Amino acid sequence: MAGFFGSVSQSSCVTDVFYGTDYHSHLGTRRAGMATFSPQTGFKRVIHSIENSHFRTKFEDELPSFCGNAGIGIISDTDAQPLLFNSHLGRFALSTVGKINNAEELVNQLLQENMHLSEFSSGKINPTELVGLLIIQGKTFVEGIENVYRSVKGSCSMLILTEDGIIAARDSWGRTPIIVGRRDGAAASTIGGANYQAYAVASESNSFVNLGFETTYFVGPGEIVKITADTMTQLRPASPRKQVCSFLWVYYGFPNSDYEGRNAEQVRNDCGRAMGEAEQVDIDCVCGIPDSGVGMAVGYAEGSGKPYRRAICKYTPTWPRSFTPSNQQMRELVAKMKLIHNTSILKDSRVLFCDDSIVRGTQLRDNTACLREAGAAAVHMRIACPPLFYGCPFINFSASKSDMELITRRIIAEFEGEAAANNPERISAYAITDSPEYKRLVGALCDRFQLDSLRFTTLETLVQAIGLPKEHICTHCFDGSSRFTLEETNL
Repeated sequence: MAGFFGSVSQSSCVTDVFYGTDYHSHLGTRRAGMATFSPQTGFKRVIHSIENSHFRTKFEDELPSFCGNAGIGIISDTDAQPLLFNSHLGRFALSTVGKINNAEELVNQLLQENMHLSEFSSGKINPTELVGLLIIQGKTFVEGIENVYRSVKGSCSMLILTEDGIIAARDSWGRTPIIVGRRDGAAASTIGGANYQAYAVASESNSFVNLGFETTYFVGPGEIVKITADTMTQLRPASPRKQVCSFLWVYYGFPNSDYEGRNAEQVRNDCGRAMGEAEQVDIDCVCGIPDSGVGMAVGYAEGSGKPYRRAICKYTPTWPRSFTPSNQQMRELVAKMKLIHNTSILKDSRVLFCDDSIVRGTQLRDNTACLREAGAAAVHMRIACPPLFYGCPFINFSASKSDMELITRRIIAEFEGEAAANNPERISAYAITDSPEYKRLVGALCDRFQLDSLRFTTLETLVQAIGLPKEHICTHCFDGSSRFTLEETNL
């Protein structure tokens, strides 16, 4: 996954870009970069590996070397960026968020047209460079971005730092968000009293709050806007179609960020509250698996009338996110070491836990074992989304290499054989809420992980909590409903 931030200001933007980018650290831990532009000194760009350190520690000492009133930054789990280009469109820096499924095909096409690629990440194609080459095939930036939309199968949102502002272009299906914020003199007074204007664009609106920006606009699918210090101009209107990733609200979105005007924490609270109101379970308390299960657990406690307790705490000073390391064994170790169980609360207690999802089942297996060892009298589990049956082919938020890594697929294979586990019609039968196959699957998961009960948020409840029409939300990982777009170009 990745997240970016950009700002254009009447004065220096360096501090805004530094802190705004840092507020996207939950979206990536492999590569990070910043680029600024000054008419006097030109472009300045720095990229660092952040696999063994935090963004701030790598860039803080270099801040004095940056200057300018416009800049962009990105934190990514994939390629090194921003990249710098000098073309007939002018000089620009580019950052991208998304996933290009047909990268090899596009590269071969460009090579046949006598173009070349010079950037390689771990010996692989750098998708941001590929997007840049597609952009410079246009006569204008808009034409070039539309070429990206036509060419890329998957998703691609981008920030382009030019010599006269920042161009923000959202994936044409709207799978990943871009939010615009504005700061004027009154808002700026909260961070030092300066009387100036500035615009910012970001993947996460939580990055605006402490920098004094106010969310003013949600860029639409396929929409292209340009910001300067005091203006926002639409260069291309939004597409009426939309497939926003539902996992934004379930998992990887920051709790106090808004997408399409809907707050992530509120969605999680609403899903938990609905489930808590709908069932009666003999429990002593409710607890969220940190961090992304907490919002649902708070809602469940409210809906059920049971107290919320921190029976599990996350140790944050040294342990990074668990899905980041490329090695599965290391991911499992990190996931275990960062969570500390509170034996004093757990011993002899009937506890209901909320978590964001079940992917491979490894973390749930380890957590359940630790809870039993800590003396929990009963362990109930509630999941903030429906069962996952498909890996995500559209954005890079999962480390899964194959759909058969998913615990649901493996159980279907145990029930009916591997052919059934790869048959969309049979998978659909298991994805229908409360179908016989669905109930059998959930029962098998409950038994496998030695839980006293297990329930998933239904797809219907999740869609209702998000508040968008079902056709405007990508629920592919739950029901395979976006399979038809896999072979479609974006435009």
